[in-house]
Amino acid sequence: MSTLFETRKAAIEKAHHDLLTQKNEELFSTNGIYSRFKNPILTREHVPLNWRFDFNPVTNPFFMERIGFNATFNSGAIKWNGKYLLVVRVEGNDRKSFFAVAESPNGVDNFKFWDKPITLPQTEDLDTNVYDMRLTAHEDGWIYGVFCAERKDPNAPDGDTSSATATAGIARTKDLVNWERLPDLISHSGQQRNVVLFEKFIDGKYAFFTRPQDGFIDTGKGGGIGWGLSETIENAEIPEENIIDSKTYHTVYEVKNGQGPHPIYTDKGWLHLAHGVRNTAAGLRYVLYVFMSDKNDVSKITHKPNGHFIAPLCNERVGDVSNVVFANGWIADDDGMVLIYYASSDTRMHVAKTTIDQLVDYCINTPEDRLHSHLSVDTINQLIDKNKNFK
Repeated sequence: MSTLFETRKAAIEKAHHDLLTQKNEELFSTNGIYSRFKNPILTREHVPLNWRFDFNPVTNPFFMERIGFNATFNSGAIKWNGKYLLVVRVEGNDRKSFFAVAESPNGVDNFKFWDKPITLPQTEDLDTNVYDMRLTAHEDGWIYGVFCAERKDPNAPDGDTSSATATAGIARTKDLVNWERLPDLISHSGQQRNVVLFEKFIDGKYAFFTRPQDGFIDTGKGGGIGWGLSETIENAEIPEENIIDSKTYHTVYEVKNGQGPHPIYTDKGWLHLAHGVRNTAAGLRYVLYVFMSDKNDVSKITHKPNGHFIAPLCNERVGDVSNVVFANGWIADDDGMVLIYYASSDTRMHVAKTTIDQLVDYCINTPEDRLHSHLSVDTINQLIDKNKNFK
């Protein structure tokens, strides 16, 4: 007769195998810009069983989960040796996040974590928490991961156990297994989250998209997507930042906005994916938006469609932090396909599928936000009048 340990272990292993090998289904796209998929690509249930359970029946006779996991989200992405890889933010039940690589043969399903999480070296100022890594394959030959390094605010008053600071941590690798930690980015414009390293040198310097803010949560007088250059990456410092995409009243990026993954080059310009935040009666709402910049000057925005690109829908709206989508990874294939990896409600990972041509068309031919209701009506009426000739 099977023991409770054996019965539970067999059932859990079967369910885990079925989940990891489940085919995903591309859904019909009504907007024609991108396609969603039926299933999330990564959830907490995808975390390997040997990270979660003690497989020794003597020390775990009930086959209990010894280390619990809460979420898998906000993943950097890269195509590596023919495989689609995500550097996933994995959050444990203890609220600590860490990075782990998940691999898929096709980028839309069958994601499996590598054997062990990433061992991230520390600086002298130990990280309390790390998350939201952006990956950049730089022309200097390294793959860089730029992420948020969170620490307790040393200036917090006595009894305040929640105030924190955010800085841009930097690590680099040649194989996504062994990582070298570099000093955190030095910025002179407040705290930094959502920092992205550009893939090319600019005038021989390392270039960063930044998101300066006055505090850990509130941007204050800061905010917007910034741009700055550093002489070196080994001791990166940006002496001056210029805001290239400002937060703007009564838009989807009214409260905050930040660069998502590194931009994608096209012959019409650079494609950017960013997140925007606005306030609602139910709290902050995070969405994604897209824009383009000049192919000869990545910091000069040329086209910016109105409104959101991807917003949370249906079950995506429910999770640890509801009504949120966030992206810090996408992959452009040689055939022009683009896979956008986005998280919903700080809980799970999804993928959307589009192409370079669709994104360029969307950016160039979609009206911009004219910032007033009566002008939005005017834009709609222009399209109505145009379409009278094409019924």
